[in-house]
Amino acid sequence: MTDWRYTSGMVRAMVLAFAGLLAWISLAWGQKPSDADIAALIERGRQKALEYTRSLPDFACTEVVHRYSAPSDGQRTGGWNATDTLAIKLRYSQGKEEHHLELINGKATDRKYDELSGATSTGEFGGILRMIFNPDSQAAFEWESWKNVRKHRTAVYQYAVSAAHSPYYLRYQGRQAVVGIHGALEIDSETAEVLHFNYIAYDIPTNLNLQSTVTSVDYDFADVGGRSYLLPVRSETEMHGSMIWVRNKMEFREYRKFSADSVIDFGVGK
Repeated sequence: MTDWRYTSGMVRAMVLAFAGLLAWISLAWGQKPSDADIAALIERGRQKALEYTRSLPDFACTEVVHRYSAPSDGQRTGGWNATDTLAIKLRYSQGKEEHHLELINGKATDRKYDELSGATSTGEFGGILRMIFNPDSQAAFEWESWKNVRKHRTAVYQYAVSAAHSPYYLRYQGRQAVVGIHGALEIDSETAEVLHFNYIAYDIPTNLNLQSTVTSVDYDFADVGGRSYLLPVRSETEMHGSMIWVRNKMEFREYRKFSADSVIDFGVGK
């Protein structure tokens, strides 16, 4: 017959051993990887990003944009005010995005997306990531930390692309200029897929009348034609001008395989 009695000393030793194991796991989680591992994950991420747009099927989705503005005299001087809500039929075909504006504040419109005043954005479907990882951009990467994103262990990297090597155009109030960008990438340590990133413009020419602009993009898996693809689910852009600040909150939903007869429900109130 087995004797399951434990002495207080045995229990204390077991507790200390378990605490030591937890401490070791915590240390291993937070430990900086070797330089070789840091570089290897970036290269895997580069291959994923450069292949990303080619790996996506032709699809359509609903993009809902909530736009806000606030007065400014260099600093925000008031609260955020709702400007409008846009419902956009977004089509992705052969690696290119097409935006067709359907509703403004729930009402049908024949205005063109590219002709809208205020802030708009594109590139969430791999365009910016491809630019960051393109060798021609000569981006500098620096490992920062580990992070848990939806139960995925991700490596956080800081990156920067100088204006001299950047193909990124910043557009504001009818003007545009090439600017540098920097920000953070969160790369899944197993799949090397980017689950979240942001980009912040710098070296902004004074004639744009912009102090700063930052955009963040979150990715998650969505079903398209019976297969799961990593796609944008939300994005946010904020621009700070000398007289006004603007903020756009974007949602991407109702993904479906694109065909000529695709029908999309523009239920902006969902």
